[in-house]
Amino acid sequence: MTLRSARALAAAGLALCAASSAAAPAVIPLKLPSGTVLQTEVMIKDPERQMGLMFRPSLPRDQAMLFIFESVDFHGIWMKNCKFPIDIVWLDEQRKVVHVAESVPPCKADPCPVYEPMQRAAYVVEMNAAQARQEKVALGATLDFTLPR
Repeated sequence: MTLRSARALAAAGLALCAASSAAAPAVIPLKLPSGTVLQTEVMIKDPERQMGLMFRPSLPRDQAMLFIFESVDFHGIWMKNCKFPIDIVWLDEQRKVVHVAESVPPCKADPCPVYEPMQRAAYVVEMNAAQARQEKVALGATLDFTLPR
């Protein structure tokens, strides 16, 4: 989840979740360099990006989350209200990996650390800790997916 988005969510509290009647996010296949395909929730709108993996007890090994941003930038991610470590992968507009933060731990106390890429990114993928290395997700590798319409 982005720092900007998470701050907005924290201010709104969990009432946002209870009041939201929006449809579930789209799920698309995302192919990793190893050939493994993850079923990936697509976070396009602010409320979806704000929630991210917050409050979930775990992430199934065959699933991931893809954040799509309106602009290419240094999108910071933090682990507020997350319950398990993850790998965070930043991708450029061509879906090439520009930065990987491995085994990022949940935030234990405020202020939470913010993880940022070394280059501007258009997308962020969150997957289980240690999965990026196992699936050959490294700088310069390409992740393959088709965005929903």
